[in-house]
Amino acid sequence: MTWDLSTLLAGLHEEIQQRLIRARAAFGHPVAKGDASEGVWLELLQTYLPARYKADKATVVDSQGAFSDQIDVVVYDRHYSPFILHAEGQMVVPAESVYAVFEAKQSANADLVQYAQRKAATVRRLKRTSLPIPHAGGVYPPRPLTHILAGLVTLESDWRPPFGDAFSRALQAGTGDALIDLGCVAAHGHYCRDQQSGAYTWTPEGRPATAFLFELIARLQATATVPMIDIRAYAKWLAP
Repeated sequence: MTWDLSTLLAGLHEEIQQRLIRARAAFGHPVAKGDASEGVWLELLQTYLPARYKADKATVVDSQGAFSDQIDVVVYDRHYSPFILHAEGQMVVPAESVYAVFEAKQSANADLVQYAQRKAATVRRLKRTSLPIPHAGGVYPPRPLTHILAGLVTLESDWRPPFGDAFSRALQAGTGDALIDLGCVAAHGHYCRDQQSGAYTWTPEGRPATAFLFELIARLQATATVPMIDIRAYAKWLAP
């Protein structure tokens, strides 16, 4: 067998796109269709992100007892996170463990971009603790809180052209906690926000699902690790 990296990477994107297309065609009910799309994106990240990261549908909680909305895809730390809660089939993760959040929908439009922005804000507004980090030579100061990445991943775009002024205006409308950092429209391309200039870069075609995955991994690498959680801040909720 002769291996070809370009063919392998193209095959990964095509598999994701075809599964999203099948999910759209096979399920008539909007909720079932949405769940199927979420499952495709979750499986992509669960399979290909480095083992230190986990990806699940989840709600995020902070040490003050505040909760985010339920998020389609939460990328979180599992190596250093001391607890992940499961209740009635739902997953709850502490705010300190979160690296990224995504909404997974069938198609991108102004309402869904705004929806993803609002969902991201419910996570970013939560309180995150950060403790000093002991090491062999002493103690490192608490890590500054890292930026939680956020985005919208879809199969299609309702706009024509798929990436144009209307899409750009919708993304630029999200500021502060509602910023969108990166995303994918699997049938057309992927996009990301430059962290310095704030401008969005649009990359049409080019095996979008694979390109989005690589960009996400690169940004996660740049984030390093999550802050050291103050578990005692959560322990106060044990009191009757």
